Amino acid sequence: MHHEFRGLALHLWTVDTTPFEEALAAAKTGGFGAVELRRVDFERAGKSGLSNTELLGRVRASGIRVSAVGCEYGWTFAAERDRERLFASLEEACERAVMLDCPTVMSGIGPGSASLEEGVANIRRAGEIVSRHGLRLALEYQFQHPIVSRLDILRELIAKAGQKSVGLLLDAYHLQRSGRPGRGFEDVPGAEIFYVQYSDVPDAPPNAVPPVDRLSPGQGVVRWSDLFQLLGEKGYEGWLSYEAPNPAHWTRPAAEVAREGATATRRALEIAFA
Repeated sequence: MHHEFRGLALHLWTVDTTPFEEALAAAKTGGFGAVELRRVDFERAGKSGLSNTELLGRVRASGIRVSAVGCEYGWTFAAERDRERLFASLEEACERAVMLDCPTVMSGIGPGSASLEEGVANIRRAGEIVSRHGLRLALEYQFQHPIVSRLDILRELIAKAGQKSVGLLLDAYHLQRSGRPGRGFEDVPGAEIFYVQYSDVPDAPPNAVPPVDRLSPGQGVVRWSDLFQLLGEKGYEGWLSYEAPNPAHWTRPAAEVAREGATATRRALEIAFA
């Protein structure tokens, strides 16, 4: 791993059909130093009879670190009737992150049609929640989102909210699809980049909303050297989280998918920093 980055994390959506403990083991044997946990991972564990405490215990016992913990999306533009429930989910994600010694909570924008002003107020409130727990919130735009489909829109909302605890989640896939490939985020100060997710993008239109056509580095059109070098120049020192949902990955053994992703990423990093 190049010195600038903390290490590689496996986003569990990449191995979505794999039972939780198997997925943790696959991340480890595949060469990842951490996992990114989603809210759905906790929900599924609950359905299988594992309590929140038991799940947290198993993650800790596995010895793998946690790069980010996800909450339920939609609080940004939530209708009033949904708002408290969604902020309670954020609070819960913060509690899990603290228990797992993980400094970052992540969220996508999610559904909802409140105004931009309400969005800013909600981001401000979210920032207050995470900072009360001593954490940071990484917020992600999605190129197919009806409102926050571009990086500049997200940056503006975060700037207006004015919370030091809220910053950007940059995803190589969404950068590529929204017209900011390679070094396309040169205008973004390094201090704003809280977290990075990545996967390669096929030379074809997206196959779904959200897209599940994501590939390991080197199999698509992303310019990895440009991307990694720019992250290095900007002083990014966090995790790189491999988020590559794809039905082709879900039919294969999780450890094999993890190893393929980690090996391809390390190769791309070696080329970038040769």
